[in-house]
Amino acid sequence: MSTKIVLFCKSYSEDVLRARRLIESVTRHNTDHLPLFVSVPEADASLFGEKCKGLEFSLLTDEQVVAANDHLDAAAFAALPGGISQQIVKAEFWRLGIGDTYVCLDSDCYFLKDFRTGDFISPGGTPYTVMHEAKDLLHFAELSRMQRIVQDRDRECGEIKGLFSRQGRCWDFGPVPVVWSGRVWNDLSEKYLRPRNMTIMGAIEAHPGELRWYGEALLAYGSIPIVPIEPLFRCYHYEEQYYFWKRMGETEEVIAKNYLGICRQSNWDKDLDLVKRFRFSKLRRRVRRAIRGY
Repeated sequence: MSTKIVLFCKSYSEDVLRARRLIESVTRHNTDHLPLFVSVPEADASLFGEKCKGLEFSLLTDEQVVAANDHLDAAAFAALPGGISQQIVKAEFWRLGIGDTYVCLDSDCYFLKDFRTGDFISPGGTPYTVMHEAKDLLHFAELSRMQRIVQDRDRECGEIKGLFSRQGRCWDFGPVPVVWSGRVWNDLSEKYLRPRNMTIMGAIEAHPGELRWYGEALLAYGSIPIVPIEPLFRCYHYEEQYYFWKRMGETEEVIAKNYLGICRQSNWDKDLDLVKRFRFSKLRRRVRRAIRGY
């Protein structure tokens, strides 16, 4: 297995314009020229080739990634909803042997400033682990009275933590980008999944959350030393969160003081959708702003 660090993004047709923005930002800011790989469904490969023509990246297919694991059923994978299948592709990329450490990105991320290997790997050679208590997000949830954020987080954390019989604090291991070691995924496969006659596909189907699967496996098996860091990007999980902080004066220039980039999640940020669709979000936002003052 290679020891180099690479960048990896899982995408699909609807996100092709977001992926192009990400790739362009990597090209501008990739000080150490880390290789970038983008995986898409085979049916979307020609679209990405067209829309991202001339950009520097390597295109893979999801089918290639899944085929690297003999224990995964390709037909069953093809039948999965996109929200589940994309998690499996991210978790299985290490099997290609391209890099035993990879920075896992989403299409709705983009870099704001120069980055280098040292942003992802400690001076001792250990990949950093994004690991924190999500207090920034939980604080916003309290301010905005969005209790479902807290409830969902507690439920998701409790489920996967419980599978490893771990007690103690609820850690978050995201948001993306995150730095992942193939050693952690391999230990999860060999020490947890295989003895239970499970695959990563079955595990994520039953308990979605690839970030937590990685983090809890790392805590359980100590595959690499844990060198924790706060999130690498400023992530706006919710539209309300984005406009709240924008009203507080957040700009890209301010964000770049402490973060490498931005993630505006595509489940609400529709500006770069390949196919534009009507949405009621603006009305909902006006109502929220009138009621809550932002």
